[in-house]
Amino acid sequence: MTTLSITTQDGRSYDGYSVASGTATAPAVLILPEMFGMNDAMRRVVDDYARRGFSALLPNVFWRSEHPRGLAYDGADRELAWARLKALDLDDTVQDIGLAARFLRERSPCNGKVVTIGFCGGGRLAVLAAMRHQVDAAVSLYGLGIPQHFEEMRNIRCPTQLHYGDADQHIPKSEIDAVAKAAVPHPTIEVFIYPNAGHSFFNPVRPNYNAATASLAASRIDRLLDSMGSPQ
Repeated sequence: MTTLSITTQDGRSYDGYSVASGTATAPAVLILPEMFGMNDAMRRVVDDYARRGFSALLPNVFWRSEHPRGLAYDGADRELAWARLKALDLDDTVQDIGLAARFLRERSPCNGKVVTIGFCGGGRLAVLAAMRHQVDAAVSLYGLGIPQHFEEMRNIRCPTQLHYGDADQHIPKSEIDAVAKAAVPHPTIEVFIYPNAGHSFFNPVRPNYNAATASLAASRIDRLLDSMGSPQ
């Protein structure tokens, strides 16, 4: 487990949490966090993938913020997390993610492929990485704001999964339906909608965690990862 530094194009650097324990037969996994950033729950996601034999990296996508630290889910941190997410410069952040993907390809044990897996605000970033940086696969779990990027969907060439709960408190059903419709002409994009699942259904420390739905979503993500190569 390492806290590392990734250099940006302007010579600045930002931090990330990495476990480089993968093999040459498996893709690397780039975890893009919820609006709460690099907190313990997101670090555990990295640890879980590392235990399974994948090199994994959690970049600090909020490093430019006045409050770059990982935030708690409740109390004053919750309002801060919303404000920080709304202020995020998507163009700069997606550029940073492209550099993180290159870091994984060049400096971590892997087969040269990188899969982005993002949650909430990070789900949107995972899809933007597929649109703009030619990652090898992308997974978005309850990603916010994807309809704002429909014009870029034609740029997605890699396998991409979009996972939503139809009882999401933060993503209207109309938005989910619009995403599903927009994805139809794009054969590499799969949209999965889970009945009676709310926001953060995949996160075991959140109130809306749904074990059965999370297990089904995880099996679909694993299928995608297996298509990219598996640890041996």
